Amino acid sequence: MTTSKPILLLTGARSYRHNAFLEAAHRLELDVLEVVDLPRELADLWRIPLAAPFSQPELALPIIVEYARQHPVLAVLATDDTGSLLAAQVAAALGLQHNSPQAAAAARNKHLMRQLFAAAGVPSPQSTRYDLDTDLAALAAQLRYPVVLKPLLLSGSRGVIRANNPAEFTAAFARTAAIVRDASGQAGADGHALLVETYVPGVEVALEGLLFDGQLTVLALFDKPDPLEGPFFEETIYVTPSRLPPAVQAQTAGVTAQAAAALGLRVGPVHAELRINADGPWMVEMAGRSIGGYCSQTLRFDLDRSLEELILRQAAGLDLGPLNLASQANGVMMIPIPKAGYLRHVSGLAAAQAVTGIDEITISAPLHNPIVPLPEGASYLGFIFARGPDPAFVEAALRTAHACLHFDIEDGLPIAEAPHLPVSGQPDPPLALLSRTTLRLDGASVP
Repeated sequence: MTTSKPILLLTGARSYRHNAFLEAAHRLELDVLEVVDLPRELADLWRIPLAAPFSQPELALPIIVEYARQHPVLAVLATDDTGSLLAAQVAAALGLQHNSPQAAAAARNKHLMRQLFAAAGVPSPQSTRYDLDTDLAALAAQLRYPVVLKPLLLSGSRGVIRANNPAEFTAAFARTAAIVRDASGQAGADGHALLVETYVPGVEVALEGLLFDGQLTVLALFDKPDPLEGPFFEETIYVTPSRLPPAVQAQTAGVTAQAAAALGLRVGPVHAELRINADGPWMVEMAGRSIGGYCSQTLRFDLDRSLEELILRQAAGLDLGPLNLASQANGVMMIPIPKAGYLRHVSGLAAAQAVTGIDEITISAPLHNPIVPLPEGASYLGFIFARGPDPAFVEAALRTAHACLHFDIEDGLPIAEAPHLPVSGQPDPPLALLSRTTLRLDGASVP
């Protein structure tokens, strides 16, 4: 099935999704050319064939386009949010099928997203953009609570905080603003602003889909059984198929299709987060990419195909075949970070793995490294995967396995043990260049 042209894959230096796409491409016998989100100096240091700083499109776009014109490519894909807008810009410059840069930008920027949703009548929270130097005393006194504060461009619930009164709002604004400033290098023009929006109560779900010429095909609908009510919104358990009534699931798909059209998304994967209450589904956020982290491992389609295989097939113009999920229920638990510190040891893996229904446990946080919980943090300790006859069984297995695990997190770190450069004096290479390691059972690290 090898094609004459490779697929250009834009990946973050520390992307969780990197290996899944490479494995899918290998299975499909598709050639992939990776572009890593790194400054040219580091790319030369690690001998990366093609690298560019994604947050600086004025530098990255000419580098990638010039290379692709000399070495023609079949399609352009991004593994995650960091490269989604740049991928659209590259595709537009090369005349390749993709969502427009305008649609990709709207799916990245929560302020633009809310404006387009409102204009199209998509049910979504009311929101207002505020600069970080806003007069907080005046603003806090005039808001109707509760509200949710969030950065415009960050993902994974980073910086998202609920406030129920003026005092909580003032504290939350300062905290989210600090997170926004810290991440301003990847935020572009909106690096010094945040969003304040109405809090929408209800259960939360995630929808995974593929767009074909503007038409949505739902691949999976995930329930999130843990309540996400704040003050922070750390996601934990995803289970599919959904236990919602079929009529509600159909409404959810309809709002998702309406939201994609409002943003101008027409092709490729979409990941949507919705809340559902007595008034129906509300679109919280939509991304023009597939589900993040290792969570795509929960999705297996006919012929044991992965989500990444479907995405690559669509990009390469190959037949996708049936898009039915495997018959079993599946779920994942993103293991939350309970406190900041240094992860020293993980125990209970053997007991957790022995729980009936548990398929795999991956500890992605490296030992002896700093870990930071939400809202400042941007990662998890790891992932627990389960499958079984029904969603309730899968949820119970995930909770039981998680209860078996213990994470030894040291609050402080002596100066003598502070993180240091390796013997070479050079920083460690990005994860995109390394084989992933998985911590399983007895704590051994295996490829």
